Amino acid sequence: MKMKEIYKNQKYERSEDRYKAVGDYGMTASATKESSDIGAEVLRKGGTAADAIVAMQFALAVSEPFNTGVGASGFIVYHHKKSGETKVFNGHSQAPQSAHPEVCKNENGEVIPFVERTMNESFVGIPGIMKALDTINKTYGIKDLGELIDPAIDLAEKGFTVNSLWDTALKLYGDRVGHTAKEFFYPNGVPLVKGDLVKNEALARTFRIFKEKGIDALYKGEIGEAIIDRLQSHNGHMEMSDLENYECQIQEPVVRNYRGYDVAVPPPPNGGGTNLLQILKIIEQFDLSEYNASSWEKYFILSEAMRLVFSDKLAYMSDPDFHNVPVNGLLDPEYIAERAKFIDFNGGRNPDIDFGNPWEYEKSEMNPGASSQNRSEGRETTHFTAVDQWGNVASCTSSLEHYFGTGIMIEEYGFLLNNDLTDFKVEKEHINEMRGGKYPVSAKCPTIILKDGEPFMTLGSPGGPTIVSSVAHVIMNVIDFKMDLKEAIEHPRLYNSTAPEVWVEDDFSDGVKQKLKDLGIEILDDTMPIGNVQAILIDKEENLFYGAADSTRPGKASGVWKEEADRI
Repeated sequence: MKMKEIYKNQKYERSEDRYKAVGDYGMTASATKESSDIGAEVLRKGGTAADAIVAMQFALAVSEPFNTGVGASGFIVYHHKKSGETKVFNGHSQAPQSAHPEVCKNENGEVIPFVERTMNESFVGIPGIMKALDTINKTYGIKDLGELIDPAIDLAEKGFTVNSLWDTALKLYGDRVGHTAKEFFYPNGVPLVKGDLVKNEALARTFRIFKEKGIDALYKGEIGEAIIDRLQSHNGHMEMSDLENYECQIQEPVVRNYRGYDVAVPPPPNGGGTNLLQILKIIEQFDLSEYNASSWEKYFILSEAMRLVFSDKLAYMSDPDFHNVPVNGLLDPEYIAERAKFIDFNGGRNPDIDFGNPWEYEKSEMNPGASSQNRSEGRETTHFTAVDQWGNVASCTSSLEHYFGTGIMIEEYGFLLNNDLTDFKVEKEHINEMRGGKYPVSAKCPTIILKDGEPFMTLGSPGGPTIVSSVAHVIMNVIDFKMDLKEAIEHPRLYNSTAPEVWVEDDFSDGVKQKLKDLGIEILDDTMPIGNVQAILIDKEENLFYGAADSTRPGKASGVWKEEADRI
């Protein structure tokens, strides 16, 4: 049986390796040690996966503040073991009601350059992740919200040691840090570096306000008022009513079967989830048992599948409250089979790949919204996940959109603001153009995989447009090639969009690169890490949880054992 082979191939033992872990009472995985350990302690003390994910997000707001925090957005996918239901908590950023396409232009009617938009107050979306945390805590949590915030308060007040990711962020993107954030990230004019002790007393104060007054302090109280004052003093468009009216939607996931496993992802306006399912269903048209995980055939199929799917995304993905989105058509078996025919080993890279017509497979009055084109999305996000003793599963991807978001810090409260509205397109009447109350299309892809109704694996990644590629690679490596979870994450990845160039990681095989080049694929000379996958695999037969954190960030997988919990 395939599942038994996968379980057998897991190479885990109770050790000091922070990037992988095993437990029998719960598991967490995230991009920082602090977050994973805090989540694990919540599980150890009898909390649910929902409780753990809440505590982990608050901890990440302290330990990874340039990628997520109070001003961030995100999606949470949650599987409730007892009821068997899987739900999506949509905490994605919305555009303020006054937003409109002309916001993207300057006083001369010219489109504001993309980089300038990323640091502009008018491109701050209504932050939703705090509302999502509050909603999931009330729906599936058993711990008081204040108890889940306490560890992050302690972390912010006592401080923690700066890790290597802070070094990278400040060296590469320090020019994005606005003047209100300079004193925090550059104390006395000197950038924080690995090994420094950093405290965030302003953020600790914010968390204490949340403990006392609830998350509504952000949406209906003093913290929200501080955001609005800052934005409106610099020609921003958000108003207090935008925060007051924001709600976290609890949605049904989009679910499709891949080789006997049910893959559950967020629905639109999340585009990453549907894109992942499209890629997997296209790959399913091919018998990968003939190849191995490092074969050129595997990478060629993936590369061409991405081109097909991302072309469709640009043409059809939008906020469904504004445009019909043909999800069922995009995932229809006949449409998938039609798209897969574009992939030809003998012909090489297919120059005819463009968006298809899923409306032939799904009735609707809507016409295609746009032609295929390149897209600029935020690259930096964070993913974290938890499984508890009962088998409940939480998977969350949250983000400020780009490193440091807009670069604007609400100083007295210690957090940065997102620039999520840069995910809107600037082209006139584009299906993903900016409108008041509209969600921009998101590439986030928190994923839960079930086998016969039972949780099997959960995973996700940061990386903007590369997220879907990272998640697809790991799913294939585990399900198709039966790899150890950590090895599946570390195995080389590539990313292809609708553009000609393909990115690969630095440990990618030279022989495979050359073969792909021979097939007409343009491989970029500069290599780069693609994504940062955090994942948990669940062995229901042995009642074990295997966790793995991607080594491209200083993350950790934290296992929880019943014997430890019993001693508390």
